[in-house]
Amino acid sequence: MEIPWFIIISTLCITFLLKSLINLIQNKSHTAKNLPPGPPALFLITDFQWLRKNSIDFEHALRGLRAKFGPIFTLRLGRRRSIFIASHDLAHQTLITRGGAFSDRPPAPASSRLMSSNQHNISSAPYGPLWRLLRRNLTAEILHPSRVRSYGHARNWVLNILIQRLKSHQSSGGVEPTRVVDHFQYAMFCLLCLMCFGEKLEEGVIREVEGVMRDVLLNFGRLSVLAFFPRLSRLVFPNRWAKLYELKSERERVLIPLIRARGGNHEGTGTDVIAYVDTLIGLRIPEDGGRRLSEEEIVSLCSEFLNAGTDTTSTALQWIMANLVKHQDVQEKVFDEIQRVVGEGEELREEDLQRMTYLKAVVLEGLRRHPPGHFVLPHAVVEEVEVEGFVVPKGVSVNFMVAEMGWDKMVWDDPMEFKPERFLKEGFDFDITGSREIKMMPFGAGRRICPGLGLALLHLEYFVANLVREFKWTAREGDVVDLSEKQEFTIVMKHPLWAHLTPRKA
Repeated sequence: MEIPWFIIISTLCITFLLKSLINLIQNKSHTAKNLPPGPPALFLITDFQWLRKNSIDFEHALRGLRAKFGPIFTLRLGRRRSIFIASHDLAHQTLITRGGAFSDRPPAPASSRLMSSNQHNISSAPYGPLWRLLRRNLTAEILHPSRVRSYGHARNWVLNILIQRLKSHQSSGGVEPTRVVDHFQYAMFCLLCLMCFGEKLEEGVIREVEGVMRDVLLNFGRLSVLAFFPRLSRLVFPNRWAKLYELKSERERVLIPLIRARGGNHEGTGTDVIAYVDTLIGLRIPEDGGRRLSEEEIVSLCSEFLNAGTDTTSTALQWIMANLVKHQDVQEKVFDEIQRVVGEGEELREEDLQRMTYLKAVVLEGLRRHPPGHFVLPHAVVEEVEVEGFVVPKGVSVNFMVAEMGWDKMVWDDPMEFKPERFLKEGFDFDITGSREIKMMPFGAGRRICPGLGLALLHLEYFVANLVREFKWTAREGDVVDLSEKQEFTIVMKHPLWAHLTPRKA
């Protein structure tokens, strides 16, 4: 049972004066260090004002701070200070030019350490030997182009599952609308489970994995208050901490049998499928006496792999298809390009995607207009540095306003419009990694850029192309595609897409 609010308020009032005095001293110290400007922070009052905002309101408020204080500003939440960067130039300066300095992570709260096995995964590990080992293992063993190509049969298998599921929800006349996001999410879990565990799992098992992963993602945001007041939260929110332990236990209950089955059966089976878990079972940590990863740590890494490859991709896929429903002319241009490159009745091969420049522009425009994450995971500097005359202290959280960069009128004409042609203009120079120049950064940039960037683009291009070739996508009768947003783990459609799917083939 959670403690009544009047007890919480009484407790907080007792500590208010002491904390305010401490904050005043700290503020004077930080002012002397010339932190980036930001709104004044009054302990608890300011904190609760910010914590009460939903993510969309929070982002709107940050835009106001950018307008008031400039492209780099400071915000205090709980005991933590965060520096936000909203400028393309500053993002390139910090993440690319000075990438080594900005490649660390801020100190992880207890709730995050619990779910990441004390930061034993790629996204949360501090910049150093462990992070390099884990990231190198993923990029060399699973995300290497030759390995990605070897999973072509898996993508084809999942595509057939997706198309059959979509067809089964159509009437004989093709007029029944379909809520497509559920099918996208299931298809992505089929694919990533195969890549992770090396097996075509039964639907019941995939559903179980999908369910527990979704529970972790959707509940972790609600439990974020535990990160701002870690010690007090154990007293004030015991039920939320209990929920966090329950999520961790359930995740291990579902994933550990799959890990053990692979560990016991892979050796000597002669299988040509190298799964992510295979690489983790044999991995050793030299800096920790050469020990192997524990089952708990492997669970954390598999969970990271599944979530990163499913939720963001299915979210981006829905946004892109929603825009193709809304903009029928764009959809028909994609279809015409497919027909021109592949030909009537021929199988669409993955190699064909390289010649589909308009398709690639559609995917990039979808990521620019609707990045699945409006911020990256927080960065931190390995040592105190100076940016634009301001001091960025060691360990302070540094984040980047990804969506704002993709919507900047100084870089993009009519930024809120869906115009794939902008990527095809003569003389337009664009690099998704941001190495030369950052115009948008849906995958982050620099040393902490998403290692699955290439895989994500391939999956989006592959599924968009095949879905457009297979069906004509139109809006539900009397419906207008609503592109309003809401926050889950990623930024999703507030009103999920319902579409009529009419088979293009006789």
